[in-house]
Amino acid sequence: MTVDAELPAGVPGIDVPRLAEWLARALPGAGRITAIDLIAGGRSNLTYGITLAGGDRDRIVLRRPPLGHVLPTAHDMGREYRVLAALGAAGGVPVPETLAFCDDDAVIGARFYLMGFVEGRVLRTAEDAAGLTPAQARGLSERLAEALAAVHTVDVDAAGLGGFGRPEGYMARQLKRWGKQWDSSQEAIGAAGAVHEVPGYDRLVARLAERLPADAPARLVHGDFRLDNALARLEPRPEIAAVVDWEMSTLGDPLSDLGLTLVYWAEPGDEDPLPVGATITAAPGFFTRREFAGRYAELTGFDLAGLDFYVAFACFKLAVILEGIHARFLQKATVGEGFDQIGAAVPLLVGRAHRILDSGSPW
Repeated sequence: MTVDAELPAGVPGIDVPRLAEWLARALPGAGRITAIDLIAGGRSNLTYGITLAGGDRDRIVLRRPPLGHVLPTAHDMGREYRVLAALGAAGGVPVPETLAFCDDDAVIGARFYLMGFVEGRVLRTAEDAAGLTPAQARGLSERLAEALAAVHTVDVDAAGLGGFGRPEGYMARQLKRWGKQWDSSQEAIGAAGAVHEVPGYDRLVARLAERLPADAPARLVHGDFRLDNALARLEPRPEIAAVVDWEMSTLGDPLSDLGLTLVYWAEPGDEDPLPVGATITAAPGFFTRREFAGRYAELTGFDLAGLDFYVAFACFKLAVILEGIHARFLQKATVGEGFDQIGAAVPLLVGRAHRILDSGSPW
């Protein structure tokens, strides 16, 4: 494999010559690299499109961890690759084809993997809703609920994922884990010479600890499930072509996934819109949060009592994730655009979590 002489140098997070050498061994016959572009939208792991020529593929996709401050235990490329490979073999959940995994940091500076390119649209903003009919929006809502239900009803043992996580004590460990991630981010923010005050954070952690639910049966959870972590097609009918961004997947409580999906899900009239997630869901035709949860319950048969806790917990989790991204932004280690507003969303999420717990309603 060769790299075209006109390929721009200095692709952030990619050592192009080393990648080309490794790719020649890992995917013989793939052709030569003609371009590498950062696929916009990701706020955590980095996703690149690699254009090829002269081989059996025109385009493939590379995933690697973010640059700069990386939260401990996060961004495990091996786990992400494993779950994609297992789901691809099992069927039932639409995912990209896995191609190769590299555990040698020396190649591009971090472990990474390659997957097949999937034709589809990332639908995120109001602008993306241009030309989208209410019928298509409702169809996408239905397909996304089906995809989430499919994830949560995977036979994990049959798929070879029986040891993919420890479902016992899952929510308690999640609370502890994300609390440690928060502390790590505060240290990174301090090291960058900044301070980020978030009133109510400590009280929220205490309230969540008091409401921890009993263990649920072991289910595969995605960890960051939302419309813009899927590739959608609209013609000839709405469908989810692939669910992507599996970096936080494990075995655990499926309602933690549903809670996060509902936090991301925008509705008309929301008072505190977030700078992440698919605001397109506020367009005419999309399910409301209540409708999405209701359809999910119909598909899975799961009891949604106590959903307010899971939505509040999702607010907490997302606040911690965004605080980590904010820390990387302060270190000038983010790649792409739109990171300057991330920090402002953190106190909004903490406040939203308190309101949900106060009201006892997830809506």
